Formats: sequence, structure tokens, C-alpha cells
Amino acid sequence: MLLARSILFNILFYTNLIAWMIALLPALAGPRAFMLRAVKAWVASSIWLLRVVAGIRIEFRGVEKIPPGGCIVASKHQSMLETFALVAMLDDPVYVLKRELMWLPFFGWYALKMNAVPVRRKGGSAALADLVARAEVAVSAGRQVIIFPEGTRRTPGAPPDYRFGIAQLYKQIGAPCLPVALNTGVFWPRRKIVRHPGTVVFECLDPIAPGLPRGVFFADLQDRIEAASDALLREAGGQAQTTD
Repeated sequence: MLLARSILFNILFYTNLIAWMIALLPALAGPRAFMLRAVKAWVASSIWLLRVVAGIRIEFRGVEKIPPGGCIVASKHQSMLETFALVAMLDDPVYVLKRELMWLPFFGWYALKMNAVPVRRKGGSAALADLVARAEVAVSAGRQVIIFPEGTRRTPGAPPDYRFGIAQLYKQIGAPCLPVALNTGVFWPRRKIVRHPGTVVFECLDPIAPGLPRGVFFADLQDRIEAASDALLREAGGQAQTTD
């Protein structure tokens, strides 16, 4: 039964995604504000499918802690879920993503329309400077820049692997940073088709004010996210064995 529900959800999820991408093609020529509303509507439909078909509910905690205006949102990364669900939690989000994703048909067009921030993983200091410049423009416009400090999905309970680039971004932009803990990998495991029913939690932690030394910020950010994510994992029943 679980496998059947998971397969059905995956079929409906990707069918829904493709349908939205095709239907919204004319909107690529319109204003970004309209596209943002459309993306939020697609996210809402995907969250509805999660709840009705897969039995997964989403809870956003601590949303009152989201800083007003532009900020950096540094999120734990365990599954595909946070690559779109965070849109429902924020007013005007923009993702930092691999530059190669911008080259994909359809997805890349929409990412470009939403002014996503591409990053070259092996681009060195030049890539970091470009990332900072683009993120600074977004924050100055009052947007929330979403970045995954570990760069890739991590299994729940795995040792953390944070990249120091987040500290460089924080230092140079001078904006508050909102840490986000989660337990998505328990319910939406990476590289698996099974979706486990339960309650996914995204928890906004206390924002980190600008102005800290990079090393202090980096250690504080990692400690906060890891401690809170581990607590959410225990709350979910410690089902880390369901992922790889």
C-alpha cells in the first residue's frame, strides 16, 4: 500500500509540474510578480498532493522569526521537498542553485524569470564574487535568498558538511541570516520513490544578526541548524534508516 501510494504521488506530482510549466509558458513574457503568484499556486498544489495522496503534512514553525525585508535563509538540505516548499513560507524567495540547472529547458527558463542566483561550484573566488553580487541585489530588493550551506542533500543524522562560502556571503552582504532546520529526509528520502506518511517540520530558528566574525557566524549557524534538525529527527521517530 505504501509503495502504491508513493508511486501514485510521484506520477501525479511530476504530471502536475509538467502541466504547470507548459501552461505558464506565455507568462514568461509577463511581469515577475505574476510568475511569483503562479509559482506559489503550484507549490500549494504540490503540498496538497503530498497531504492527500502521500499522507505527508507540512508544518512551518517559528515563521514569526522571519526578518522583515531582505535576508539570507540558510536551510538544512535533506530532500527535494525543501527545493520548493520553502516558497510557501516566504514572501519573495529566490534560490541559490547550480548554474547547470539554469541550462535545463523549462526549469531553467522559469529559474531565470525568477532571478535565481546561479553558482559555479568550482569557480573559485570569481564564482563567489558573482554569487555575492547577485545575492546582494536580491536582498536589497527585499527578497529572501535561500541557500543550502552544505551544497547537496544529506542523509538525516549524517555528519554535517557545511561550506564556508555561506560565511563569506553573510559577511559581505551584511544582512540577517535565518537558519532553518528540518526533517524532510525522513519522509521524502533522496534517491528513493517511497514517500513515508507523517508530519514534515520546517523550523525557523532565531535570526543571526549581521556583523559577526565569519568564523563565529559559521560555527553558530552549523550548531544551531544541526541541533534543531537532530531534535526534529527524534521527534519524527528517528527513522533515519528509511533513507540512504
